[in-house]
Amino acid sequence: MAKNSALIEPRLPRGFVDSEPADLAAIEQMVAKIRHVYERYGFDPIQTPFFEYTEALGKFLPDTDRPNAGVFSVQDDDDQWMSLRYDLTAPLARYFAQNYQDLPKPFRSYRQGWVFRNEKPGPGRFRQFMQFDADTVGAGGPESDAEMCMMMADTMDALGLQGKYVVRVNNRKVLDGVMQAIGVTDEAQKLTVLRAIDKLDKFGFGGVRLLLGPGRRDESGDFTEGAGLTEHGIDTIQRLVTFAAMENLNDPSSVARLAGYDVIVRDNATYDEGIAELRAMAGLFDSAGYGPDRIKIDPSVVRGLEYYTGPVFEIELTFTVQNEKGQDVVFGSVGGGGRYDGLVSRFRNEHTPATGFSIGVSRLASALKLTGNLDAAPVTGPVVVTVMEKDRIADYQKMVADLRADGIRAELFLGSSKNMGKQMKYADKRNAPAVIIQGSDEREQGVVQIKDLAEGAEAAASITDNAAWKTERPGQYSVPRDQMVDFVKQIPAVAAWMKANG
Repeated sequence: MAKNSALIEPRLPRGFVDSEPADLAAIEQMVAKIRHVYERYGFDPIQTPFFEYTEALGKFLPDTDRPNAGVFSVQDDDDQWMSLRYDLTAPLARYFAQNYQDLPKPFRSYRQGWVFRNEKPGPGRFRQFMQFDADTVGAGGPESDAEMCMMMADTMDALGLQGKYVVRVNNRKVLDGVMQAIGVTDEAQKLTVLRAIDKLDKFGFGGVRLLLGPGRRDESGDFTEGAGLTEHGIDTIQRLVTFAAMENLNDPSSVARLAGYDVIVRDNATYDEGIAELRAMAGLFDSAGYGPDRIKIDPSVVRGLEYYTGPVFEIELTFTVQNEKGQDVVFGSVGGGGRYDGLVSRFRNEHTPATGFSIGVSRLASALKLTGNLDAAPVTGPVVVTVMEKDRIADYQKMVADLRADGIRAELFLGSSKNMGKQMKYADKRNAPAVIIQGSDEREQGVVQIKDLAEGAEAAASITDNAAWKTERPGQYSVPRDQMVDFVKQIPAVAAWMKANG
């Protein structure tokens, strides 16, 4: 056959990854635990489509205020622009507004799904990733925000991360009041300031000062335009975020210490309202038993999205990992959220309060692997029924059907080879717990050979003589055909799979 010179190179687009069976199974375990916590708090699932009309998404991207620059968009046959959703919150606002008459108020829901960002990919930064959100729409007041923070903490506990995380809480109104005091009134400049502060954990305050001032050039030579603040303005922002070092801002009385900042803010109503809300939330955390080791008031928390209007919160994992340079760094944020009272009002001409948070599933899964709280072991494969005689396919298929009818994962070898060695190699690659063999001799005796692959591998490790191995056939049993199913169910790996999968 002539060589095909027009073969297409098999490659992924930048910023996208494939998922293997073990990864998918591990993530499903994690997601099930998250879902259990959400439902315990009274939240119900909904699902929105991948695509929304671009205008419904709005100009709320974290790294640009031009929607088409940050999302993947296509034009419908009626010339309407549609975009792949970049988060799960904007579609929820559309869903709530569209189904307003039929939904309970407040409306409590959770959603899990893929989101897409048309941004420059990099290490740990993907163009497609999974989020798991929970939101309460139609409830104002700091108590609903506090509940979100408590649920975030309980979710981390359920995933086995006790002592390895903190939920950090701030209020956008505090930041807004400070920016008003230093003369930042332009919306574009305000967003630049917020996004600069949001990079504190990445660049430190030296880098953030550059982003608040003239701008910053990274190691690749790319330049990020700064907010253009004066030195006085930069110093004022720095003083605010360093309140994070206070001993215990969770104590409702010590939240009032932030009010001492009014030497600069001077009775700013927005700032005062934010302080009052933080004080109320701190009181709720205290009364419910969530200490600062789990939930902490922290004025350095910003969140980069434009639509937040009040309290904002972030889950930060506090253990250290090594970065690509071999340096010890804190793992960092795996999710966050806040109050967004303006999103629904884009669709309905009325004030609709809302609050919620989002977990980055892929990033959290990476953290759980590092801490040993996520089982990424190979998925138990199917029992493989081998084919010894091609003219007896019907007999072999009946064996597979009998196994499946009793809840056992099983498959018939459908390859072209009758070579037993190749069929056994196939079973190994499938991580099969067992294989079933029946040649002409076994058929005449009314038996099947069942090989427990895990037991065989373990026994074979202690046998050094090849002749002894062939004689003993470790892990292999001759079983009457009518007892095949019951015997296979007793194999430990099969029994464990059946228990886990109902």
